[in-house]
Amino acid sequence: MTNESPIWALISTFGLMSLFAVGGAAAAVPEMHRIAVEVHHWMTDKQFADAYAIAQLSPGPNVLIVTLIGYAVAGILGALAATLAMCLPTALLAYCVSRLLNRPSQSRWPGLIQAALVPLSIGLMAASALILAQSTDRSLIALFLTAAVAVLASVSRVNPLWLLLAGGLLGFAGIV
Repeated sequence: MTNESPIWALISTFGLMSLFAVGGAAAAVPEMHRIAVEVHHWMTDKQFADAYAIAQLSPGPNVLIVTLIGYAVAGILGALAATLAMCLPTALLAYCVSRLLNRPSQSRWPGLIQAALVPLSIGLMAASALILAQSTDRSLIALFLTAAVAVLASVSRVNPLWLLLAGGLLGFAGIV
């Protein structure tokens, strides 16, 4: 790790990451994990998984994970810096691209680009799920529970909050 300011490290890390987070912040979770846990050692696997869980349970956008990482690194100023670095570049890019796409044109490339980004987004989100499962599933029971919930959530219309509640109760009971 270098002697650079933690604020500058947050800004440079999340500013660049925001431009590659196709599909939103959830798609960048594997890279966030790699940077925060393996590269900079800002957090442990468990702290990262806990921050992700808190971000998902909190009302608001899923980019809250970035805020929590920033807070862990440099307090309130770190939270603000990381959040702005993750949101501002993509917001500016989205504004510029939307102005280009709203021009009248007979070109097919905007539709082709949008169609190509769908599988990319799905793959990035699947990678996020894998990273989170690897950092939290430390037993065979936990691994089985994660797989069962993933299958149940994808094939049924059960509200995910019920699944989350069931998982929380199993964790509270000490089963996982």
